[in-house]
Amino acid sequence: MTSPEEFKTRLKIAKSKIKKHLKSDDDKKGSFMGNAFKLGTELVAAVVVGTIIGFILDNWFDTKPWLIIIFFFLGAAAGMLNVIRTARRMQKED
Repeated sequence: MTSPEEFKTRLKIAKSKIKKHLKSDDDKKGSFMGNAFKLGTELVAAVVVGTIIGFILDNWFDTKPWLIIIFFFLGAAAGMLNVIRTARRMQKED
């Protein structure tokens, strides 16, 4: 049988390895959450900017609601392209 001191040493080493592993998992969870918020924000921002541009141009040219609709869809398409590009970039980094 092993001595109690050796057992205590081995137990301390195992506990420190578990703590390191748990800390790295927490860092990864935060990173994934940040990336998810980033992708969502990019999509929403593109749609909002497109809609605002359409609204301004509609008021300027007096063509309501056509330019709002057109720029809404252009903003949605731009947002989806941004999300795809960012997701590919994140996938390459991993």
